[in-house]
Amino acid sequence: MNNQNIIIYEFSPLYQIFKELEHEINFNIIEALNQKSLNKEIMKLKNYIVITKKKYLNIDNQFTLNHLPIKITKLIENLNIELLKQQFNDQSEIVIGNYKINLNAREMILKELKLKLTEKEINTILYLSKIASPVNVDELQTNVWRYHSDIETHTVETHIYRLRKKIFKTFQDENFIISKKNGYQIK
Repeated sequence: MNNQNIIIYEFSPLYQIFKELEHEINFNIIEALNQKSLNKEIMKLKNYIVITKKKYLNIDNQFTLNHLPIKITKLIENLNIELLKQQFNDQSEIVIGNYKINLNAREMILKELKLKLTEKEINTILYLSKIASPVNVDELQTNVWRYHSDIETHTVETHIYRLRKKIFKTFQDENFIISKKNGYQIK
């Protein structure tokens, strides 16, 4: 089954056209005849677009088809663009604890508070969040900084110190990145 889902809401003629073309195009076509069936389909799906004849305020990922006629190739192109935008946006936001990390904007977000981060800070947070146990300085040097040397440096410690200070200043959270005897960890 395709992972790109097109839900056609209260628009049966368009549904019939798409159903005929379903094997030629790369979409899973679903019809929703009413709000209840639309909600049921949306609950099951992650990657979808709802095609409607008019704009509804309570529907997410909506593509309003109000300029008819339209060439089917142009419609498919527009749907592919919308699905790519949706996929890009979905991949750009990561949740870590109570925080959201927006990779595109390089921001850490908690409610209405936002903190701008550098690429290295984001990479550090992402790396620490993927590993359940404390991560030592050498591992961070190798995997985040790509620094391979036997020379002792305090780059990692300094960087994490500044990052923790920055997070505390914005969010008053001194326990987001915790320092343990054998490394750093995101709580």
